[in-house]
Amino acid sequence: MATAKAAPKARKKASPKVETAEAKAKSAPKKAKAEPKPETVEPPPKAESAGPKSGGQTPPPFPPFESVLSADQLKMVETLSANLARAAVTAQGAIAEAALRQADRPAALSPDPFHVAPALNEVMTRLAAQPDRLMRAQADLFSQYMELWQSTARRAAGEEVAPVVAPAAGDKRFNDPDWASNPMFDLMKQSYLLSSNWLNGLIAEVEGVDPGAKRRVEFFTKMLTDAFSPSNFLISNPAALREVVQTQGQSLVRGMENFAADLERGGGQLAISQTDLAKFTVGENVATAPGKVVYQNDILQLLQFDPSTDKVSEIPLLIFPPWINKFYIMDLRPENSMIRWLTSQGFTVFVASWVNPDQKLAAKTFEDYMLEGIYDATQQVMTQCGVDRVNTVGYCIGGTLLSVALAHMAARGDKRINSATFFAAQQDFAEAGDLLLFTNEEWLQSIEQQMDAAGGFLPSQSMADTFNALRGNDLIWSFFVSNYLMGKEPRPFDLLFWNADQTRMPKSLHLFYLRNFYKDNALTTGQLSLGGEHLDLSKVKTPIYVQSSKDDHIAPFRSVYRGAKAFGGPVTFTMAGSGHIAGVINHPDAKKYQHWTNESLPGDVGQWIAGATEHPGSWWPHWAEWLRSRSGDEVPARDPAKGKLKPLENAPGSFVMVKSNA
Repeated sequence: MATAKAAPKARKKASPKVETAEAKAKSAPKKAKAEPKPETVEPPPKAESAGPKSGGQTPPPFPPFESVLSADQLKMVETLSANLARAAVTAQGAIAEAALRQADRPAALSPDPFHVAPALNEVMTRLAAQPDRLMRAQADLFSQYMELWQSTARRAAGEEVAPVVAPAAGDKRFNDPDWASNPMFDLMKQSYLLSSNWLNGLIAEVEGVDPGAKRRVEFFTKMLTDAFSPSNFLISNPAALREVVQTQGQSLVRGMENFAADLERGGGQLAISQTDLAKFTVGENVATAPGKVVYQNDILQLLQFDPSTDKVSEIPLLIFPPWINKFYIMDLRPENSMIRWLTSQGFTVFVASWVNPDQKLAAKTFEDYMLEGIYDATQQVMTQCGVDRVNTVGYCIGGTLLSVALAHMAARGDKRINSATFFAAQQDFAEAGDLLLFTNEEWLQSIEQQMDAAGGFLPSQSMADTFNALRGNDLIWSFFVSNYLMGKEPRPFDLLFWNADQTRMPKSLHLFYLRNFYKDNALTTGQLSLGGEHLDLSKVKTPIYVQSSKDDHIAPFRSVYRGAKAFGGPVTFTMAGSGHIAGVINHPDAKKYQHWTNESLPGDVGQWIAGATEHPGSWWPHWAEWLRSRSGDEVPARDPAKGKLKPLENAPGSFVMVKSNA
């Protein structure tokens, strides 16, 4: 430290002008006597020669930006700094505002709302009781990391090496080329995959625990490892970092503005936008099939759509969509509208548009939905068309309700339903997929408390969050990265607009459904009675057409097949490509995906698949042929405005317009 302070003093004594040789000779002895130590660290002659240009001072070790960067580069740095500060202020303001909103709300009903802690404790206790298994697993992980480090070293030396671990097929998180081409990001990616695969595999291999508890821990461990993916963080996402540099930080400003807007829209809770909601208006560019509302009661409006052929089949078709969403999934755009396609095939099409219930309808029950929904709507359709039978469709939860009504009608000898088609609907819930994880009694009690706090209904956002969690990487994290880290605006997508337009659920109805179907599987095990009748699907002799989808995560095809086997009459089972929505809404003109048919219905779905025939494209024509053969002779097309029921308003009606504020 003494020399560092002495050297500048020696510089200070030097004149700013060029000194003569005599002056230097006179001053040198004095300098040596006064401060002998600094003599050993005087700058070399080359540095001394800079004295005349720099006033004799040593240049700083790190030159200021002004002397290194060009004017344009300096401006870029200033812009980047300003934008980063702006983004930080926007995020801080949004978080502070959200915190203030949350402060006015009651404390959370439970610190563990999904009740995973008991299951986690059971699994971890079992693991702790098997130290040899843990040691083998840890040794295996260490071995894989050693292989990764060796691979990274070889790559750094210029050798081409294959990755130690690669993302699973369909994993889009690491699609950016830098995840493979940049050694640093490639190492991050592979390290993450090794660790997450190891942890998820460790849980999956646990033995001797309750299967339900194990599945719950597996699900939430997957959620946890997905959340910690390096793709979800700005500093470790190459695409997001590149966007920051290219936009000089403007992408982060936009991202934090998106973040603040989503917090505002969610009332202090983050409601991630999946599409540009402003680009769609119900009745204008979605739900545009022409028709009339010909009837309504407390829980539904009955829509009849205009015919597009001169002749129609005698027996009309009535569709019951799920009441957790709105009916226009079947009428998004003219080019993919199932309703328009069905009318073009010569069917008279009716659809139930369910109410978006509030506190006044909190006491509506599952039985009410059966009587005021299935029974009342079928009667009104028969009255409107002057027939004594109707063909029906039940989509998802609407199909479960239709199945209950069929069993109830079978018990009473009511033959008004001529045929029933089920889209992605379940009757047997023994293999109902990941939604089973959310239906243990503790969780149901929490849901009941949440509905009581809301005024007797389940808020629509709660249901949306549950469904999004089932496909977290696709429906949560991909939008988190795109909207906030990349600063992109969600692109307009009609399907995601519909998905965001969810409805509330009456307390009595929803708890009955969760307890009796998901929790107790009461319908196919002979434990369910409703409306004064014991329900038995084996007594249902109505012709049945069942559609399932190969990649459906809400109504898995194995679960749907079990339900198909429960009916006592003739059943046609079909499997479509894709999932819960795209597998159903697949217009033939799109020429997408494929479907499988098999006229037999063996005891196991694996046997059915083994004997099935694959066909290209949509399954709709196959169903239309089946339906037409059960729809009677042709009659003149029916005008909704000229039937026995007086039209109330134009389609899509007013019920579908009601938005959920909670």
